[in-house]
Order: sequence, then C-alpha cells, then structure tokens
Amino acid sequence: MPSRAPAFTTRPEIEGSFGVVTSTHWIATAVGMSMLERGGNAFDAGVATAFTLQIVEPHLNGPGGDTPIIVHDSRSGRTDVICGQGPAPAAATIEAFEQMELDLVPGTGLLAACIPGSFDAWMLLLRDYGTLRLAEVLAPAIYYAEHGVPVIPRIAAGIASVASLFREHWPSSAEVFLPNNAVPKVGEFFANTSLARTYARVLREAAGGSREQEIERARRVWSQGFIAEAIDRFCRTERVFDVSGRRNPGLLTGQDMAGWQAHVEEPVSYDYGRYTVYKTGPWSQGPVLLQQLALLAGFGLDGLDPSGADFIHLQVEAAKLAFADRESFYGDPDFTAVPLEVLLSADYNAARRTLIGEHASLALRPGQVGELGRPIPVVAHAAVPAAVEGAGEPTLADLPAERGDTVHFDIIDRDGNMISATPSGGWLQSSPVIPGLGFPLGTRAQMFWLQRGLPNSLAPGKRPRTTLTPSFAMRDGEPWLAWGTPGGDQQDQWNLQYFLRVVHGGMNLQQAIDAPAWHSEHFPASFWPRQAEPGLLVVEENVPSATIDELRARGHVVRVGPAWSEGRLSAASREGRHLRAASGPRGMQGLAIGR
Repeated sequence: MPSRAPAFTTRPEIEGSFGVVTSTHWIATAVGMSMLERGGNAFDAGVATAFTLQIVEPHLNGPGGDTPIIVHDSRSGRTDVICGQGPAPAAATIEAFEQMELDLVPGTGLLAACIPGSFDAWMLLLRDYGTLRLAEVLAPAIYYAEHGVPVIPRIAAGIASVASLFREHWPSSAEVFLPNNAVPKVGEFFANTSLARTYARVLREAAGGSREQEIERARRVWSQGFIAEAIDRFCRTERVFDVSGRRNPGLLTGQDMAGWQAHVEEPVSYDYGRYTVYKTGPWSQGPVLLQQLALLAGFGLDGLDPSGADFIHLQVEAAKLAFADRESFYGDPDFTAVPLEVLLSADYNAARRTLIGEHASLALRPGQVGELGRPIPVVAHAAVPAAVEGAGEPTLADLPAERGDTVHFDIIDRDGNMISATPSGGWLQSSPVIPGLGFPLGTRAQMFWLQRGLPNSLAPGKRPRTTLTPSFAMRDGEPWLAWGTPGGDQQDQWNLQYFLRVVHGGMNLQQAIDAPAWHSEHFPASFWPRQAEPGLLVVEENVPSATIDELRARGHVVRVGPAWSEGRLSAASREGRHLRAASGPRGMQGLAIGR
C-alpha cells in the first residue's frame, strides 16, 4: 500500500551489502562496524558493541546489568534466545524482606541486585557464535574506558542529579564519577580507569590456549575469581543507603555468582500473516508484543493512518489487555506455569478482542485461563520517601536525569547472521560502585512482587520478569527484521508501533522510526514504586491535533509530551544481499552505518 509517511526523514535509511550496524550511541555503532571490517561476524560485532555501550552510556547500562539477546545464525538457520537475565540470590526471600519491614524491593542500593547476567551472556555468544578472540572484542571498550569518551548531556545531568547522594552515602561512586569532586562537563572526556583495569585483568588471567579456552577462563574469572570476590565482600560488609530511606546490606554472594551461567533457549513466536515474530520468553515482557498482534489480527489495519485516532486507539486498547495479562500470568517459567499457548491462541484473543470498543477502557481486565488467572496486585506500601535518586526505569518521554534506562543495538553481516539485543541495568545512578571494579550492580529484583502466590513473586533462583525485549521477524520464511528500543514498560508498545508502521503503513525503516509515537501508562509499572495511571495516554506533540482531540473524545486521558521524546528505536533488515538499517533521532545519540 502507498506510504502515509512524509517525504523527508531526519536521516537516511542506510543501505548496503557488506554489513549494517545500528545502536543507541554513535561510538558503539562504529566499534561494531570495525569488527565486521576486520573479518568478524555479526556476533563478534555484537559483543564489541555491547561492551562499548557500557563505557559510552554508563547511565543506561553497565557490567553489573543484564541482557536478553536474539540471534539468527545463517549457518544453522536457527533463531535462538540467549538469556543473560540473572536470577535472585539464594538469600532473597519474601521472608527476608518482611523482616526488614519492606513491602516493595527498593529501587536502588544493594537489596535489588540479582546475579549480574550480561558478561556471561556475551561470553556465551562469543564462544558459540563468534569467531574473534576475546582480546579483540574487548579492546575498544578498554581503550575508551582508559582514555575517555565525550560526555553527552544526559551523562552530565545524571551524575549531577545524584552527586549529593554519591558524596554523602556512596563514596565509591563519587571516586569514579566525580573526578576531582566535580560533575564531568558536557563535551569533556570522561574515563573510567578502574573499569579499564578490571577488563584488562580479566584478559590477563584468561590468556592462553584456544579462543574457546580463553573465553571459558574469562567466565570463571568473572563468576569465581576476583570480580565475584569483590562483589561478595562489598555486599557482606557494607550497608548502603537506598530509596527506603535506610541503609541495607546486600544479599548477593560469590556462591550465587559461581552457581549460575547464561543459557540458550527457544524463542516464543507468533505468525502474523506473512510474518513470524520472535520474542524472548515470559521471564520478560516479550510475549506481550505477540499478544497485541494476536488481538489486532482481527482488525483491518491496512487502511488506517498510522498517526490517526483509529490506529492509535486500537493499538492502545490492545496494549491494555495484553499488559493486564502480563501482570496476571507472566513470570519465570521455571517456577510458574505460564499459559502462553492459550494467551496467543486465536480463540482466546477473539474473546478478548470483544472488550475493545469505541471508548477507552479505564479498568485493568486480565483474562482467565483455567485456574491460572490471578488478580493484579495493588500494593498499599509505605509512603514513598522524597529522595528517590536513581530509582526506576522510566520512558524517555519523562526521563528524569537521575533515573536509568537502557540501550539497544541490531547488526547484520554479509552472510545473513543477525542479532538484536537490549542490554540494561547496572546504571551508575542506581547502586554504588563496587570498590576496585569501577561498576555498580544492577537493581532488577525491584521487579519482583513481595506478595505470595503471584507469577512474579520473589523466590531464590528465580528470574525477575524483565522489561528488556529485543525483537526479530521473518518474512515469507526468510530472516528479515531485527529491531528494538530502550524504555522500560513502554518497549513493547514502541516496538509494536514500529512493526505496524512498516507492515501496514508502508513506511521504510527510517520513516517508521521518525513517525510520531505514544505510550500508555494504564497498567502497573514494573519498577519501584509500581505506579499505574488508568487511562493515561502520553503522545508526542507532533501527533496531529485532530487525532489528539478525537482520542480525548473517546475517553483517553491524553497528556501531550514534547516532540521527539518517545523511545530510541533502532532497526536493521535483510532482503537477500540487500541490507538496510535505521537509527533514532530521539536523544541525539543513535547512529546507523553500513556499506
């Protein structure tokens, strides 16, 4: 169908045949392409890109965080998920938090730390899918950590917003992120020499033997060597100030780290006409995009304006139903029965689809699947302290400088290998730096409920239901599109909008990124303090005014946000030898390159 997109875009859609790389930061994108240029494949490039993103966007991800990865291997034809989401420590029980008189896991500090998953996931990717040696893919990150990267405005603002917290309560963070006791200035070069030394030591202790032997030694250095020892010592001996207003110890131990490794698993998929869309499992929110497609499959979207009221209304109402089911059913499938076969079935969604009417719903309406339906929890927790520096993971639309978010990248090489990954966690704002290592732990355990009997209730060894959610799609049985965005709970609203603009709106990759965007905050947030605003729909101000008026007339509680404020999408596609890529203008950091 003809495109409804404007004739212009903020930047070109990149085209080529050798390889394409797109990410949320221009330096990381360039590093990824450099790996392809030296003969590496998309997976080598992905590992180098990921480690570089830790250096150039430390306010958005770090070594102590986590990552889900979707890979398509052209040799085997397989599409796999690498789960880099670490589980809760053995000491993280509901009873332990009750004894501390907490009814939510604090969004900052040490109590919310799960086992850091990113490093081992990247090592697994490099060992089983890559071709380069560990020193080659780590070299750019070590260089930038040692010599510095230009400080972007968001880094400076983020550090400034928590500078007093660092000086008063988190001195190890002040030592790294307040050089000479000052907030780094925009445009200055900022280095993290402690992290450079950490990765350099990993290389030294892992050196020797085959490529695979080095990688395996690096995994042991991380989980059983000096890194695990430093984390164990800090969590045992320190009591850290967090958003509860108190000082609390950590629960993570070296034994927890030694007992866990990243693993490969089957993706979840849904057939949508000529497309098959792949997502991570229900330990993430990934299947929520698939259920939205299952709901929208009953509507004729081809003739709708992607910026019109009909299109937005249908997508938002489908999101409300799918996210209600997320709250009611999703959790680590190793611990809870998640009825995905039913949730993605034609009959179930035909019944759910009847709930989408002409007016906006203001109710949370999860479905019922046999005996598995659970009420969505509403937490009557203690008053939220005034000082909430570093808590949560909001959308870009209302992203306070002191809060963390996420990064994303997509890469395709000339052989057709494809990767989509959304690393996050371990933000500089959310937890103190581990002395001597140069990075903080993640806070993903804040996503657990402390109420018993829920799919996402806290339990030792259980993965929290993460919001991180890369995307991959086949078209007519051929690998076609890899895409994703930062943005917490909003990721699979923006990911869906993007897919629908390309599939039904006739837009190219860049047009679909540049189009006006929106998100709903109708359902409970995954992050502390777990707020919900029924009916709230946040739209960019470049959504047509007539559309905004019509949405309000339909009962949506519309809040107009700034233009260019929703998401930071990246995307890459393949049609035979023809490769394309696009990057997001929002945030003024993303870049796509290729040749």
